[in-house]
Amino acid sequence: MLNQSEKANAYRKLHERTGVFLLPNPWDIGTARILAHLGFEALATTSAGHAFSIGQRDNAVSRNQVLEHIAAISSATDLPVNADLENGFGDAPEVAAETIRLAAAAGASGGSIEDATGKSDNPIYDLKHAAERVRAAAEAAHAQKFPFMLTARVENYLHGRLNLKDTIERLQAYQEAGADVLYAPGLTTKEDIATVVKSVDRPVNVLMGLAGVRFTKPELEAIGVKRISVGSALCRAALGAFLRAAKEMKERGTFNFADEAVSFRDISAMF
Repeated sequence: MLNQSEKANAYRKLHERTGVFLLPNPWDIGTARILAHLGFEALATTSAGHAFSIGQRDNAVSRNQVLEHIAAISSATDLPVNADLENGFGDAPEVAAETIRLAAAAGASGGSIEDATGKSDNPIYDLKHAAERVRAAAEAAHAQKFPFMLTARVENYLHGRLNLKDTIERLQAYQEAGADVLYAPGLTTKEDIATVVKSVDRPVNVLMGLAGVRFTKPELEAIGVKRISVGSALCRAALGAFLRAAKEMKERGTFNFADEAVSFRDISAMF
């Protein structure tokens, strides 16, 4: 197995080389190993996928549970892992910084801090405080003995705040605060994505796997996107197949779903 420094250096090089790379999101050890078997170069955890896998809603999992999950995924393969750290599990900048340190200790090669508060009446931190949180997280990330890549996330579009100007201002502020990668999940047009890419000088992550959004890897590469992740989409796709199969059994008493199931032999060969 590669050590953490080797994984982290490989992860940084993916951001430095020409072109875009895929960052798929497993939700347990098995799916992490399947993605590694298929030849992906890096992985990212998904807070929602992890939560669903243990029977909870997103944002209802404790920091300790998340850290245990990061350690499990990071130790499952030789691939570097980016950790979904939600909002850092606390409002204060020092809490976000501590979460970064703990994620690095758990084996992550990078991690994301978002500017969502978790409060329905005030879903996004004010910009000054949000930037302070990113700055503290960046200082913790860059104090590691290996190149920990900090991703700063603007959550506007996931909370109905479809304001591209404010989103870009936030991304630029987080860039100035020291973020290595920038991410505004929920953008749905190539024009908006291209505008974001042109407005910053850090690698940009884009979320795919959204219903109705059908951009291809070459299309996103052409407008300068560096990294493509899919959040909980792989998990939800698997759960969709599971639900269809379960409903077929319950409602029809038939088992045709097995025709589309991966064979026992094929899946066993991946482990």
